[in-house]
Amino acid sequence: MKILALSDIHGDVNFMKEMAEKGAKEKVDLVILAGDLFTFDNHKAGLIKPFKEKGLEVAVIPGNHEGLAEINSMVENYGVKNLHGYALKFGDIGIFGCGYGDVGLHQLGEKDFFNTLKKAHDSLKDVKKKLMVTHVQPNDSILGLGLFPGSSGVRKAIEDFQPDVHICGHVHETEGIEEVIGGTRVFNVGKRGKIIEL
Repeated sequence: MKILALSDIHGDVNFMKEMAEKGAKEKVDLVILAGDLFTFDNHKAGLIKPFKEKGLEVAVIPGNHEGLAEINSMVENYGVKNLHGYALKFGDIGIFGCGYGDVGLHQLGEKDFFNTLKKAHDSLKDVKKKLMVTHVQPNDSILGLGLFPGSSGVRKAIEDFQPDVHICGHVHETEGIEEVIGGTRVFNVGKRGKIIEL
């Protein structure tokens, strides 16, 4: 399975057109948008349309700049999949997620991060590979630069559920950086995005 994952678009419609072209060229099976699609709830029309015009399936979680109202609007208008507290299964690959941030307009507490991920993870059965999606990075991570604490709930989920891959965004300065926690490859996919194969 081939995935194009990106985050922190902050309303850049022209860039989304470029990413839709990339997704189509790379023949991805799924596009994952890991939050902060807007800036301070300032909805921008046309962010999802380029992907749908290319026939690409899209899954999304909210970041700390948008809430479930904006995500639900995308679900209703464009048929995207909401991953916040939910899971998707593609053959023997399971994808589960939790949105929101640890700062900003839309936040969760640490127990809520973990419990939301647990609920989504526990709904997956008979999968051989798992991909976990959050907006915020795990705590005690190089992805936080020592300046942004990250989430202990997300780290606990990585340690307990041991996904093969975890993708996040949130900290713009560490875009593109990868680390390994236990057996999990953790990527800050950022705005430029990353192609991930499972």
